[in-house]
Amino acid sequence: MHFCDQPSHMTLLNDLTRPVPDSGAIARTAASDPLWYKDAIIYQLHVKAFFDSSNDGIGDFEGLRRKLDYLQDLGVTTLWLLPFYPSPLRDDGYDISDYKNINPSYGKMADFKAFIREAHRRDIRVITELIINHTSDQHPWFQRARLAKPGSKLRDFYLWSDTDQKFPETRIIFVDTEKSNWAWDPVAQAYYWHRFYSHQPDLNFDNPRVFRAVVDVMRFWLDLGVDGMRLDAVPYLIEREGTINENLPETHEVLRRLRANSTCGTPTACCWPRQTNGRRTCCNISARAMNAIWRSISR
Repeated sequence: MHFCDQPSHMTLLNDLTRPVPDSGAIARTAASDPLWYKDAIIYQLHVKAFFDSSNDGIGDFEGLRRKLDYLQDLGVTTLWLLPFYPSPLRDDGYDISDYKNINPSYGKMADFKAFIREAHRRDIRVITELIINHTSDQHPWFQRARLAKPGSKLRDFYLWSDTDQKFPETRIIFVDTEKSNWAWDPVAQAYYWHRFYSHQPDLNFDNPRVFRAVVDVMRFWLDLGVDGMRLDAVPYLIEREGTINENLPETHEVLRRLRANSTCGTPTACCWPRQTNGRRTCCNISARAMNAIWRSISR
């Protein structure tokens, strides 16, 4: 796997054989070579920083579409798009407020569809960045949860507590800005769990509704023609008392289920880190059509 830009962290879920609109050549290639990603030349980019077609100072999908010939001439075979969803942008788009839309500064959904179509016409695949560990605190799911009855399924889209002393073994990731993994919500009158910034509450994957909602989001983008997804921050999906809440066996099981449910059983590749003597290494979790690949992760 070759990269034209260096990622800060990577966890990749590729849908390797799912047919996409107007992309027969790609679908046939994927079917004959399910390990295409191993030799892919991947160019990572932020849409907002790539090419501005409207002269408003912000890159957009129309600008990216216009530059596809240039990217093809470079030898790029796969584009890896960093977050482009609606967001307050307090964490560079990793704080998503709407999973099924495009940040209006980057264009409309029609622009995204045109970009996908033209990329596939050039046999260029598209991987998107999807953050499933947490949302923005502006996401409707969180706004609904903080108003819901304690203990209800809507409330339990996120993790709540009457105390900020639970999970004391869990490290704080952003020690320069966060003093705790818990933050007080005056509306809910309770603490909510966050592994990253306090404006990014963690989703509760022990709630079956959360799992189904995330699968629905993944299928939405795959049905639009996305060829793969890099899932951000997946080591932190599950919490258990008495652990450091990273890379738990239950987390790996969630990823297996996500893969099976989001691709209807077609072969995929998943990647996430495993801790071995303090070092992150490749983890193979193969079930018949499942492989793990690894590059790096720092979050």
